[in-house]
Amino acid sequence: MPSPFAARTSVEAVEEGMLLAPKFDSHGLIPVITTDAATGEVLMHAYMNEAAFLKTLETGEAHYYSRSRQQLWHKGATSGLVQTVQQLLIDDDQDCLWMKVKVAESGASCHVGYRSCFYRQITADKVEEKANHPIALTFTETTKTFDPIAMYGDAPNPTQL
Repeated sequence: MPSPFAARTSVEAVEEGMLLAPKFDSHGLIPVITTDAATGEVLMHAYMNEAAFLKTLETGEAHYYSRSRQQLWHKGATSGLVQTVQQLLIDDDQDCLWMKVKVAESGASCHVGYRSCFYRQITADKVEEKANHPIALTFTETTKTFDPIAMYGDAPNPTQL
C-alpha cells in the first residue's frame, strides 16, 4: 500500500507547502510531545513510526511506537487511560509532532502513576560545584493518580530501564 504522506521534494514544499511530508529518523521514528489539550501541561514524550502515526490519524486515539518493546503501542489499551487526540500539529520542517490530547478517567499519562511523565525537576544550581556528585532531582508531583502495581501488576516495566 503506498504511503499517504507526500514526498519531501524541496525545503519550500516541506516548510511552506500544504502537504504532510513527515521526516522519520534513520530508525523510522518521529518524536511526539503530548500535552493536555485543556491545560497545556506536557504529559509525555514518545515516538511514532509510520504505522503508529497512521493509526492515530485513523482512530483519533494516540498510538505510539515503543522502542523498548519494538512494537506499536495504543496508549491506554492496558490502563484505560486512553488519549483522545484534540489537535495534532507538526513543526516547520516536519520532523516533530505536538499532540494535544484529552486523557480518560484520572487524566494520568505516566505508567509510574503520576499525571505527567515530567514529574521531577532538575535542581542543580551550580553544576561546576557538583562535578563529583550526581545531580539531584526534586519531585514536582507528590501524589500518584493511580497505583501502577494495581493497574499493571508487579512485573518490571521494560520502558523504565
